[in-house]
Amino acid sequence: MDDLLREFLTETNESLDTVDVELVRFEQDPNNAAILGNIFRLVHTIKGTCGFLGLPRLEALAHAAETLMGKYRDGAPVRGEGVTLILFTIDRLKEILGDLEGAGSEPEGDDGDLITQLEEMSSTASAAPVAKAEAPKASAEPERALRPGEVSEEELERAFRETEIETPQIAAPPLAPEAPAQPVVAEKAEPKKPVRAKPAVVAAADDEEKTEGVKGQQTLRVNVDTLEQLMTMVSELVLTRNQLLEIVRRHEDSEFKVPLQRLSNVTAELQDGVMKTRMQPIGNAWQKLPRIVRDLGNELSKQIELEMLGAETELDRQVLDLIKDPLTHMVRNSADHGLETSDQRRLAGKPEKGTIKLAAYHEGGHIVISISDDGRGLNTDRIKKKIIENSLATEAELEKMTEAQIHKYIFAPGFSTAAAVTSVSGRGVGMDVVRTNIDQIGGTIDLKSVVGEGTTVTIKIPLTLAIVSALIVESGGDRFAIPQLAVIELVRAQQNSEHRIERIKDTPVLRLRNKLLPLVHLKQLLGIEDGQPLDEANGFIVVTQVGTQTFGIVVDQVFHTEEIVVKPMSSKLRHITMFSGTTILGDGSVIMIIDPNGVASAIGTDIQHDTSKEEADGRRSGERNLISMLVFRSGSREPKAVPLSLVTRLEEVAVDKIELSHGRYLVQYRGALMPLVPVSGDVMIRKEGVQPLLVFSDAGRSMGLVVDEIVDIVEDALNIEVSSDVPGLLGSAVIKGQATEILDIGHYLPLAFEDWFKRKEMKIEALTRKLLFVDDSPFFRNMLTPVLKAAGYDVTTASAANEALDMLKGGDRFDVVVSDIEMPEMNGFEFAEAMRSDQRFAAMPVIALSSMTNPASIERARVAGFHDYVAKFDRQGLIAALKETSADYANAA
Repeated sequence: MDDLLREFLTETNESLDTVDVELVRFEQDPNNAAILGNIFRLVHTIKGTCGFLGLPRLEALAHAAETLMGKYRDGAPVRGEGVTLILFTIDRLKEILGDLEGAGSEPEGDDGDLITQLEEMSSTASAAPVAKAEAPKASAEPERALRPGEVSEEELERAFRETEIETPQIAAPPLAPEAPAQPVVAEKAEPKKPVRAKPAVVAAADDEEKTEGVKGQQTLRVNVDTLEQLMTMVSELVLTRNQLLEIVRRHEDSEFKVPLQRLSNVTAELQDGVMKTRMQPIGNAWQKLPRIVRDLGNELSKQIELEMLGAETELDRQVLDLIKDPLTHMVRNSADHGLETSDQRRLAGKPEKGTIKLAAYHEGGHIVISISDDGRGLNTDRIKKKIIENSLATEAELEKMTEAQIHKYIFAPGFSTAAAVTSVSGRGVGMDVVRTNIDQIGGTIDLKSVVGEGTTVTIKIPLTLAIVSALIVESGGDRFAIPQLAVIELVRAQQNSEHRIERIKDTPVLRLRNKLLPLVHLKQLLGIEDGQPLDEANGFIVVTQVGTQTFGIVVDQVFHTEEIVVKPMSSKLRHITMFSGTTILGDGSVIMIIDPNGVASAIGTDIQHDTSKEEADGRRSGERNLISMLVFRSGSREPKAVPLSLVTRLEEVAVDKIELSHGRYLVQYRGALMPLVPVSGDVMIRKEGVQPLLVFSDAGRSMGLVVDEIVDIVEDALNIEVSSDVPGLLGSAVIKGQATEILDIGHYLPLAFEDWFKRKEMKIEALTRKLLFVDDSPFFRNMLTPVLKAAGYDVTTASAANEALDMLKGGDRFDVVVSDIEMPEMNGFEFAEAMRSDQRFAAMPVIALSSMTNPASIERARVAGFHDYVAKFDRQGLIAALKETSADYANAA
């Protein structure tokens, strides 16, 4: 295929995708001249380019659509049927482009049906009482006469003039640095070969123009196959790096140690750079959803609004391609099954327009995507009936299941509760395929539904599938890799120790922090016979999480974590669901990669439901009271501690890497400068060796807290018995039987970056005891919780508004609620409104905590029912608001 034609196909497909999305926006906001102008320009460019390349079918369709858009641009009223007709035209253009790409030439065919309808619609639109409506009609006739041959020179020149400047894709490499800005203005219009045919004109451009042209080139189109090949080579380089590191480990005094470390760093940087080239915003997978929702709304006679949050969240292109279809299906499901008709919503006291919310955000090394609707929710009785009809479970078994367990049967193959088969759903395929696709990429899918309130589906998927960090373990004499993203912690189980293996109904379990954790011995699960008896009481336990389920994998040995290259499974082994692939270790050994999803499916994790209600309540209470603490020493022999959940990493930095600038110690950390802050004036940076650091990170910034030594990680209740007025100290608590100073990390963060947040220190006595703190950010949640506890509050945290509502509806009593505003799924305003609508806690004080302090947000919070509004991290303001709100509440009572 000709390079010019290939570039035309790429650019035109991108332009049509943009037009698709913009038309839906334009229909909702017909007075937005900017949207309409953008659509008209893109269609106009497509028409001009088609004429230049001699593609009459495409040109005629684009011309007819442009004429109708011109009427709208001149002020004709916008009608839904007109937008629908243009969307049909876009679909036809895409079909022709598909055939053109396959055959290399425009297919034969007649588009008179669409062109006639477009011309009739244009005629109707021109009859509107708008002064400019007749102007395009006069100019349209000579353009139509030119269709069989070339477009006019004036038309082509105008197409060039109206397109944006982008990187020239076709210019030959020798001419690239000399190309002036002016000849490449029409990059999207594609006719650049005639420009290349005149090197003399290019050479005549002055130096200033050449410089500006080069500066304007910020992007470069690269073939996907080239990127894939580059990723493959980087993967091989990582494997070779691992092998060399393994050799050097066996020779401590090797002269290759220093250059190999440099090679390892360069490899890591190269790997990171290549990964960035593969990353794409998830919004690319959402582009077609507004059009799909619009068409479904018309087809189902429903009013539907689609909200999309976090479209800029990036993930690997390979993962992005695999989740497009599952996302589309779930959005269609929400529109068809989830949302009611306008009449039904009106009778239920809901707004006539239903809402589907799509949100994406990073969480660790995963992407979390949620698809929620405010519809009718899942009909549990109907699902039960279908389960029994399909012989998936007995009635007795269903009686023992929770509602959430019953709802998960919708992922079973062939399962459908639709009353009739339609063009949208009801064929018994869909959610099972969705789950299969998500499982294939090592992701998890969870579902939560409340009758009358709606359904939320949450997907958790890895950022990339190519190179992952894995924990290397041994079981039955063989080594295996477990993806580190699924590993929560490691536990050594021994007889007569705090962590011991017990049995409940012949099922091994681990009692871990008052919670029963189901266990599986890996060699028993895989059927490995190594001649050694199974040790039921001892072993290394890899605590693993899949979705909302947590279980332990018992192995014989745990080695280290390693960056591994994921190789596909052999076709003869793909039926074994416990494995997701293979990899090559540094010593050349080929090992299997364990798939936590397959292990969870093989063993089941319903053991937790066998425990009594009292035991479950005990677990819940224990989880709230215990907290993981990092104990260290800094400046004195007295131990100090911070909540482990706040610490991003424990680092040991070579002292020769520490730099001094403007009187501050800095170190280059992950591509940025990280300030080092001592705990007190007594702490000195070491002169040689390595310097231990506690790294705290949030929103792209990191601060290193300088310490003398790291002592231990312990699990204990955080009860600050003696408060402190010393800046940087919350007070003292007994941690593992020893008086320990609890640091206030909020004091040190502004010492690293002054604008990290603005706050003042203040300690007052609490006027209430039980406080519910709702915030979706683990960092902010973990940082403010110790502060509130130090002030004397009995703090319970929730990571989402829905979780907080469940606590309230479940009977948990609180004296006051502090809630973030900006949260996915249900924001703080909606949370407050939901509380006010329930008589049981309508009068409970609620304080808003937000980074948005504009008058509109404050007024919105007042209307929603918040009692006070505090800027985030204004601790003085927060404690003062708690004091005032509690006093008002007590007086009112």
